[in-house]
Amino acid sequence: MRILTAEETAQALPYPALAQAIAGVLEARAQGLVQAPERLVVPLAGGATLLLMPATDPQITVTKLVTVHPQERPSVRAEVWVMRTDTGERLALLDGAVVTARRTAAVSLLAAQTLAPHPTGTLLIIGAGVQARSHLEAFQEGLGTDKVYVHSRHFEHAEALASYARGRGLRAQAVRSLEPVLEEVRLIVTATTSPTPVLRRAPAGAFIAAVGAYRPEMAEVAPELVRQARLYVDTLEGARAEAGDLLQAGADWNLVQPLEAALQQPRPASSTVLFKSVGHALWDLAAARLAVQSLGIR
Repeated sequence: MRILTAEETAQALPYPALAQAIAGVLEARAQGLVQAPERLVVPLAGGATLLLMPATDPQITVTKLVTVHPQERPSVRAEVWVMRTDTGERLALLDGAVVTARRTAAVSLLAAQTLAPHPTGTLLIIGAGVQARSHLEAFQEGLGTDKVYVHSRHFEHAEALASYARGRGLRAQAVRSLEPVLEEVRLIVTATTSPTPVLRRAPAGAFIAAVGAYRPEMAEVAPELVRQARLYVDTLEGARAEAGDLLQAGADWNLVQPLEAALQQPRPASSTVLFKSVGHALWDLAAARLAVQSLGIR
């Protein structure tokens, strides 16, 4: 069995290839070849939580184990176990935090490649944490993004991410206010832990990837903007349960499309597009598939 460090896990999961691996899993899902039940949440003593997220296809089976201990540092620890479906033989152990960060950004990348009316436009990232950084990397590598603005409630954090982006060759600037740059941007990522909206308007034809709010009571995108946009989600079942941005806006679920269906449709021409991602074990399965292939593990 291969035990991969965080760095080795990242090297095995390049964003463009991971986006295509996710597209492959979506195609397999449509054919009934993959399965992923709802995640199991187990309360632990002292207010901690254990989460288990399994998924399987005919070749490999994965389980992501996550523990959340709010009083500890780090508060979240995670691993992804990869095993052969036919024998149960353990093949690899991947760094769960890296898998989560990269597969979440790769889902947004796939959505942008498929849905963004202007996929080569300027990027705005709201937030400056792990997901903000992974989305910056993914959009640069997968879309060729070369200009980015970064906004965060802590300006020094935004400047740190902008400095990182400049080190990667991007034209990058931290901004204290969104208003001066909104009309220029065509790609927007919201990746915050804010319980209330951080994005209230967007230019026509913008693509928005909303990845930060993960509970029904949380919303990064204002209801009025949600109602104006064409709506897509990573999975309908997850979004109906957890996508506070859409739930609080009273979205008409008959008009919300899963990414799986969008892959078969023409790119929206000019509408503002909102893609809401809440996560799914199938994206971990896609990452494991790619890692096993990249490392030549059998």
